[in-house]
Amino acid sequence: MVIIKKKTWSSGFNKILNGEKKFDVRLDDFDINKGDILVLEEFDPEKGEYTGRKIEKKVDYVLRTKEAKYWDKKDIDEKGFVVISLGEVE
Repeated sequence: MVIIKKKTWSSGFNKILNGEKKFDVRLDDFDINKGDILVLEEFDPEKGEYTGRKIEKKVDYVLRTKEAKYWDKKDIDEKGFVVISLGEVE
């Protein structure tokens, strides 16, 4: 297990805090794996400073899009990706 700290803007931070957002999308420029702890540190972009609030989350799953061979590069460049959070049907 590794502890990884990342900056997150207030809008996303609050959605994670209240349980609305159960995923995070990042540029894959660091090593993160299932079982690691992701510490999200709230950052206020208007003030250009950290607020001091933090959330710790255990990493349950990691999808690296470079490893996914589902789509043609042309289609990805044209349409991009959509990230879908899955919940239980009530």
